[in-house]
Amino acid sequence: MKKTMKILIACLATVLVSTGAFAETKPFNFSLTPDVAVNPRSDTIEGFTASVWGENQQTSLALGVANGTVGQSAGLSFGFIFNYADSYKGIQWSAINYNKSDLLGWQSGLVDYVWGGMMGLQAGVVNYAGRVKGLEFGIVNYTDDVEAGCQIGLINIIHSNKSWFDDLPNSLAPTMILINW
Repeated sequence: MKKTMKILIACLATVLVSTGAFAETKPFNFSLTPDVAVNPRSDTIEGFTASVWGENQQTSLALGVANGTVGQSAGLSFGFIFNYADSYKGIQWSAINYNKSDLLGWQSGLVDYVWGGMMGLQAGVVNYAGRVKGLEFGIVNYTDDVEAGCQIGLINIIHSNKSWFDDLPNSLAPTMILINW
């Protein structure tokens, strides 16, 4: 029993020490680029980030020209030109917003792009999401599939709506003006 306990304690100590070596949590970051910053890009920021171009995993308020977030990040990201993320929960406001995976929240800009699934609101001039569960509101809205929700705009395209009005009221048509679901 003592030997088992010693092995468990040694394993726990190894995990705790190695976890601290990979990344630290910091309350703020200021950066010119991801490599010219107060804290390295491997640190997680929980608090405030101000940058010309920053890139960290974060749960924070991020203000910058270009805000990059890696991993599972959350918060409010206000970029003057560009926001990009692996996966984001929260609000992204910028001229261009891009998510490599999923978005849970609200994107607003000239171009909003979510490669994976978007749950929430996209309010931009041009909106794209792989899957929508929520509302796309813009001039041009495109999605591969709508799980639950609709598109409101001048041109609304839902790729998975293969036929025209065959599945009323569940779906309308692949391309509609004003509204589509």
